[in-house]
Amino acid sequence: MIPADIQQIVAQALHEDLGSGDLTAALIPAEQSLQARILSRESGILCGQPYVEATFNALSSALQIDWQVSEGDPIEPEQILCTIQGPARALLSAERCALNFLQTLSGTATTVHQYAQLLEGRHTRLLDTRKTIPGLRQAQKYAVRIGGGYNHRLGLFDGILIKENHIAACGGIRAALNAAKALAPALTRTEIEVENLTQLEEALSAGVDMILLDNFSLDTLQEAVTRVAGSIPLEASGNIGLHNLSAVAATGVDFISVGSLTRNLRSLDLSLRYY
Repeated sequence: MIPADIQQIVAQALHEDLGSGDLTAALIPAEQSLQARILSRESGILCGQPYVEATFNALSSALQIDWQVSEGDPIEPEQILCTIQGPARALLSAERCALNFLQTLSGTATTVHQYAQLLEGRHTRLLDTRKTIPGLRQAQKYAVRIGGGYNHRLGLFDGILIKENHIAACGGIRAALNAAKALAPALTRTEIEVENLTQLEEALSAGVDMILLDNFSLDTLQEAVTRVAGSIPLEASGNIGLHNLSAVAATGVDFISVGSLTRNLRSLDLSLRYY
């Protein structure tokens, strides 16, 4: 589950922060050691342990991290998440980047968990989107999985999703789907976005692997599910939040995609304290 680009992302984050070197950490004697704790200031879901470890290890293999909770565990205010000990300079220099990763990914996982809880016991799965922080897509999609959601496409290379602008540029739904059938690599899933029941019927008649129902009302979603009758998966999207997620799932759609899982990010409040 750990993203393949973790070392690259951590290296970029450290370079952004350290540049040519940590001028302030240089004030500390090279032989000095420190001990620290990372604490939670609010409730949430912990996510980002591999990023924290990679960040500290990139600056010193002598830094030791002892986690008191596991990845994906619920955490409470004033809870000790981990203790860290080792060379003071490395610990101080890595502190901010490590916390940035942990706060950002825990915030994402916490939001996803709130949505996922509402779908417990249903067959409908919660999907993310490509509305991610530039450079942190794999990290945020990892956090989605930790929070209890599922990943849609990782990128434009990872499946065909024909949306309204593609349909307009291709000259219609049937033309877009015919082009996809002619050009798509073997075993590539093709999904198309439709905005009404007429477009749904056109997509079904043209042949497609999956259909995205965009901004459908609850009644229209229910009608779409009835018409498709389980022949292909249906995904609902558009203006879906905690307030209406359960109602959308109750229509019987197979997937619900929510852009705000990764777009409207609120980092979890965590802190690092020395002792």
